[in-house]
Amino acid sequence: MTATTSTTESRTATASGTAPDARFATARQVADAVLFEGYVLYPYRASAAKNRMRWQFGVLVPPAWAPAHEEHTFQRTEVLLEPRGAATLSLELRFLHAQRRTVQQACMDGTFEEVAELHLADRVLVPWDEGAEERVEVSVTVAELAGAEALFPFARPAREEVEPVLDAEGRTVGRLVRRTERVSGLLRLSAAELDGPYRVLKLAAVVENTSSWVPDDSSATREEALPRSLVAAHLLLGLSSGSFLSMTDPPEWAKGAVASCENRHTWPVLAGEPGRADVVLSSPIILEDHPAIAPESAGAMYDATEIDEILALRTAALTDQEKREARGTDPRAAAVIDLADSMPPEVLERLHGAVRGLRDITGEPGAGAEDPAALFRPETPWWDPAGADPVEPAPDHVTVDGVRVGVGSRVVLRPGLRRTDAQDLFLQGRTALVEAVLHDVDGGVHLAVTVEGDPGADIRREQGRFLYFQPDEVTPGEQA
Repeated sequence: MTATTSTTESRTATASGTAPDARFATARQVADAVLFEGYVLYPYRASAAKNRMRWQFGVLVPPAWAPAHEEHTFQRTEVLLEPRGAATLSLELRFLHAQRRTVQQACMDGTFEEVAELHLADRVLVPWDEGAEERVEVSVTVAELAGAEALFPFARPAREEVEPVLDAEGRTVGRLVRRTERVSGLLRLSAAELDGPYRVLKLAAVVENTSSWVPDDSSATREEALPRSLVAAHLLLGLSSGSFLSMTDPPEWAKGAVASCENRHTWPVLAGEPGRADVVLSSPIILEDHPAIAPESAGAMYDATEIDEILALRTAALTDQEKREARGTDPRAAAVIDLADSMPPEVLERLHGAVRGLRDITGEPGAGAEDPAALFRPETPWWDPAGADPVEPAPDHVTVDGVRVGVGSRVVLRPGLRRTDAQDLFLQGRTALVEAVLHDVDGGVHLAVTVEGDPGADIRREQGRFLYFQPDEVTPGEQA
C-alpha cells in the first residue's frame, strides 16, 4: 500500500510524480464546489458580514478544542462495494488548510508595519484567511483491508511565507505575510465481507484530526482553532475493478446492508460519469448520485446556472471601489470579478435557463416530421389564457370533510410533514380565513389564507402575499 501527499501547487500530479486517478476528473469538478462552498461569498469582500463567519462545512477541529464547542474531530464513511479480482482502492482526501494573511506597508526606513488596508491602483489589500488546498492520496488493494485496519497518518508543517507587493512602476510598497500552523490527521481504512447472496464488502474510511494543539484557556476562539483544522474535508474513492453500491437507491437485496452503514458528518454518493459505479464522493454536503456542475456555468462561482446569472449581474453592478476591495480580498474573488466583467452577452444569456428534457404532448405519431420541435410545442401554450377551457370555469370553492369551503370561510390549519416547511409547523391549530381558492395547471387546489390574529393580515391582503395550504391540510372551522 502507498500514500502520497500534495498541495494545490501540484494539482496534476502526486508527490511521487504519478498521474492522479483519471476516473476522479469528473467527480473532482463537483468536489471543487464542495471544497469552496462558502469560501468567499458575494459581494466577495472581506468587509461583508457574511464573509466574517466562514468555514462552515466539513470542518474537523483539534481534539482538545472540540468538546466545549460541539464541533467534530472526525468523519466516518461507510459504503458497500463489489470488488472483482485483485481490485485496488484509490482514495483521495481533500481539505483546505486555513492560513492567516496579514498586510504590511513599506516604511521610508526600509522596515514594514502592519496595516488594515493597502491601496493599489487596481485593488485594496486587506487581512484575510486564505485556504490552501491540500490532498492526501492512498492506494491499497482491497485484499489488504479485509479483516485488518490500515492507518495512514499525515501532517502539514507550520510555515511562513512573504510575498512582496509592487506598484504599477515596480516599486515595493508593501508585502503580504502568510502564516500557517501545523495540522495533522489520520486516515483509517478497513473492510469486512458481509453475509448475503453476493460477495459484498463494507468499506469504512475514517478521517481524524490528530492535532496536539491545546488552547491556552477555555476562552480560545474558533479563529484560533481553524488554522489547526481540516476544512471542507471530503473523500474521493475509486475501484480499479468492480463497483460501489448506491447508498440512496440500492438494489432490493442490499437495502438491509445499506441501512446498517454508519456515516457520520459525511454522506457518500456515486460520482463520475452517469452510468458508472466505480467512483464515490463522500462529502459533508448531502448530494444525489452522479452530481454534476451545470454545463452552462461559465466559471467557478461555485453555484449553478440560475444563481450564476444573478451573481454575474450583481457582480457586474458593483462600484469600482467595491471591485477593488474584492480583488484585494482573495485571488478567487478577483477571478470572479474578472469573469463577470468579461462575460459576453451570449454567455450570460445561456445562464438564464436550459431545457433538460422534452416530451411529446401531441400524441400524434409522425407529427412534426419536418420540424421535430413541433412534437413538443402545443399550438396554445399551457400558460396562455386562450388555452383555458371556456365552458366550465374553475370552481370558487372546495369540499373539505363534507363542508363547502370558499372565500370567507374559516379553517383550522393542520400542516402535515409531507410537504410543509418549518414555519408552517408553527401554525398548527391556528384559525385562518380563506382569501382565495386557486387551481393550478396540474389540477391541484390551493387555499390562500391569512391567519386570524396576525397583525400583518391587512398588509398581506393589500399586497396579495398569502399563505397557501392544500385542502387536506385544513379542517373546517367555526363559521362567523
